[in-house]
Amino acid sequence: MLTEKKSEIGFLLFDGFPMACLTSVIEPLRAANEIVGQGVFCWSLVTERGQKVRSSANVRFEAECDLTTCQSFDILFLLSSPTSGFSDPSQGNGALRTLARHGTILGGISGGVFPLVRSGVMTGHPISVHWCYEAAFEAEFPDMDARRDVIVSDATRYTAAGAAAAFDLALHLIEDRLGSEVAHEVACWFQHPLMRGEGVRQQVPSTSKPDTGEKLPHLVAQCVELFAAHISDPISIAEVASLTGVTPRQIERAFKQATGQSPSHYFRAMRMKAARQMVVYTKDPIADIAAAIGYSSVAPLVTHYRSAFGLSPSEDRRRINRFRVEDNAPLPSS
Repeated sequence: MLTEKKSEIGFLLFDGFPMACLTSVIEPLRAANEIVGQGVFCWSLVTERGQKVRSSANVRFEAECDLTTCQSFDILFLLSSPTSGFSDPSQGNGALRTLARHGTILGGISGGVFPLVRSGVMTGHPISVHWCYEAAFEAEFPDMDARRDVIVSDATRYTAAGAAAAFDLALHLIEDRLGSEVAHEVACWFQHPLMRGEGVRQQVPSTSKPDTGEKLPHLVAQCVELFAAHISDPISIAEVASLTGVTPRQIERAFKQATGQSPSHYFRAMRMKAARQMVVYTKDPIADIAAAIGYSSVAPLVTHYRSAFGLSPSEDRRRINRFRVEDNAPLPSS
């Protein structure tokens, strides 16, 4: 049954935030209001100082209030790129901690989990981290309970891995407030076939064949999982074979057939993707990045990175920084 109290939701936006994540929450809530004929959910856009911000799609958004004057939200979601942060971290982080102490549920969507964790409000709470940010997140927050589930939540914290996950999270908010029938009708409005919840894992490119989306064979998928668990302490193909109960030759054949690559090259590509996350989304020294993905020195990282991306890690970082500073443009985020 409906109550008169509205659910007030704030979206704290940083430059470079993923616009799709914002609309993926607002649109289902708007539809739910229309279906029940009441403004059960209301929302406001918030920025640190009330300033305008640009999304990753370069669309400008105007805030309705600044963070320090918005105290009435039931839920406040942070939307950002991984590199976003407060211009005044002490004040911004303090404002989030104050909201948490006064009962506001805090959440992060996609890259928004980065400033959320930096504020200190996620200690003891598990977090959904988008697969494309995993290496950067682990490098910055090695002690946090990061998970690959599309949604991770508890009583006071909500996190979601991307735009589709944000839509699922909105459906759960609708279900909690208005019931499953309304949530199902909203899902049907948008032809959203399945409302995912806790425990559903993210789909990641490494589990599918290139360009097809077809699932990798079981043996190859097993190997990929082992590779992913050993980015920082590389595992040999012989060790993978022993753990999966097959011979190295069987793994070689399976990878060639399924991916067109040898397992060692496939593993190296995974490590290079992790390295690039840290190059792009952290300020860690290149030597630290090399060590984080299992290299004893920078030289082999530079060689393999250049082979994968056409430039060295340092050149890539300078290019990204020029893109951010000279073009005043945010990096795309998921």
